[in-house]
Amino acid sequence: MAPKDYVKRSTPPRRKPKTAKKPVPSGRGFPKMLALVALVMTGLFAYGLYYLSVSTPPAPEKKAVSKPQLQKKEATLPPKPKESWSYVEELENKEVKVEAKEQKLSSRPYLMQCGAYKLQSQASERKAMIAFQGIESQIRHQGSWYKVVLGPYPQKRKAERDRNLLRKAGIEPCAIWYWTD
Repeated sequence: MAPKDYVKRSTPPRRKPKTAKKPVPSGRGFPKMLALVALVMTGLFAYGLYYLSVSTPPAPEKKAVSKPQLQKKEATLPPKPKESWSYVEELENKEVKVEAKEQKLSSRPYLMQCGAYKLQSQASERKAMIAFQGIESQIRHQGSWYKVVLGPYPQKRKAERDRNLLRKAGIEPCAIWYWTD
């Protein structure tokens, strides 16, 4: 007898059990009872709204108040308290002293690189996008790369200001480095 290979055998797909279909009654008509209940409920709701709009609540009884009584109440009020806060006068005369840190001046200038491309046409496109933002850039050819650089910047803060301006315009990524020739 030959051995059977049970690994390759798959289980047959399961069949859904047959259920008896219910016949759909074709003689079903308009639900008269449901329509009658909806009509009665709508009528009661409309009557309630009408009743609320026509009937007025009874007016509260007004007590006759004479003028002398009003004057007596005003006279019995305590005197207006005086404010004991003095911070308004203190702030007007206050002098604030702030010590600003000196900016570190670098001996080397900074440059910002906004892309390195294999094709000069791609580098020219990036240079044009930067020029639309009012910033001048250059294309440097190094080996087989065309790099779009901006600068030199004397301070890193100025380079970061231009990088943020380019970032807002959707020109990313730009890296800031020391200037090397």
